[in-house]
Amino acid sequence: MTATATATDSKPASAAPAKASGRGKFIALGVLVVVACGGGAYYNHSRHYEETDDAQVDGDISAVSPKVAGNLRTVFVKENQHVDAGDVLAEIDPSDFEVAVAQAKAQVSTAEAQLRAEEPGVAIMETSNDVALATTSSDVGSSRADLAGAEATLKQTDAQLVQAQANEKLAASELERSKALIASGSISSAELDQRTAAADAARAATVALTEARLAASERVNQARSRLNASSSRVTEVQRNGPRQVVTRRASVDIRQANLDLARAQLRQAELNLGYTKITAPVGGLVGKKSISVGDRVQPGQQLLAITQTQKLWVTANFRETQLKLIRVGQPVTMHVDALDADLTGTIESIGGATGSRYSLLPPENATGNYVKVVQRVPVRIALAPDQPGLDALRPGLSVEPEVKVR
Repeated sequence: MTATATATDSKPASAAPAKASGRGKFIALGVLVVVACGGGAYYNHSRHYEETDDAQVDGDISAVSPKVAGNLRTVFVKENQHVDAGDVLAEIDPSDFEVAVAQAKAQVSTAEAQLRAEEPGVAIMETSNDVALATTSSDVGSSRADLAGAEATLKQTDAQLVQAQANEKLAASELERSKALIASGSISSAELDQRTAAADAARAATVALTEARLAASERVNQARSRLNASSSRVTEVQRNGPRQVVTRRASVDIRQANLDLARAQLRQAELNLGYTKITAPVGGLVGKKSISVGDRVQPGQQLLAITQTQKLWVTANFRETQLKLIRVGQPVTMHVDALDADLTGTIESIGGATGSRYSLLPPENATGNYVKVVQRVPVRIALAPDQPGLDALRPGLSVEPEVKVR
């Protein structure tokens, strides 16, 4: 009875380990199959896709700064407020700039008056020169006529003087013959007296014509001097007249330049007055606001930033070993942690240099302290439009892109 029981109890004990061994083999085989399938799936996936977790949403952030200095009179926006391009963000006290505009307007009026006073001077100078030239030219003509008349008178006087000298010589000869004849009684005393009077008259005529010739010669010299003076005056007018006109025109040009400068200064003053209203250059969300009413601001000082949320993209920093098959236009699926959702897009461009080369202190591998490090290259990914959740994206959010390369 005891032996039979012992034999009966030993049968189940040997069957249990055999069953357990078979179950373990099945589990191990299942694990191997799962690992093999998983490995095959990962290998197949890695051949067709490139992915990275070093990626983030990017967008343009515009810094807003004033163009003129002053105290803020009003601030119209607050942090995270949406603004449109052209909206007034803040206003600087415009009092000083309004005074500057008034001063510039007064300068423009003064310059316009000076120009109006100077402009007629050119026409007046040209007319005066024309009149002076005509007058001097007329004087030259008169002087030439006077010179010609004086020279003609001189020639006539010379001829008369020659004739008078001949008459005087003839009268003197006849008087000498008469004196010889009076001794012989061939002529009477009365006839001698006549010839003596004739000789005296001829001598007096010669003296008178000699004086007349001297006077005529003096008139010729005077006429020639007047002609020379008139000719010099014509030359002076011809030379200096255009120069005077040029000088007067230069004065007009100076007045015109002063007017242009005054108008430019007025335009700048008006612009500065307009700059007291600080407007949004683009539309977006206000951030980094660091201004309050009463603050003194300076040109170039950053007052706030505007994030342009309407146009965003993704910057993914892929390892250099992943770029072999990445091309512009390839489709991308991106998981956004903040949305816990997937978005789609396409490769828009590949960076022109690695991120380290764009850094503030790029590496200097030639110094001898070189350690090879896998570099990353920024790749820009354009987001497909009209996807749900795009309006919730913000620059800096983490993204995990996956690029289909095959």
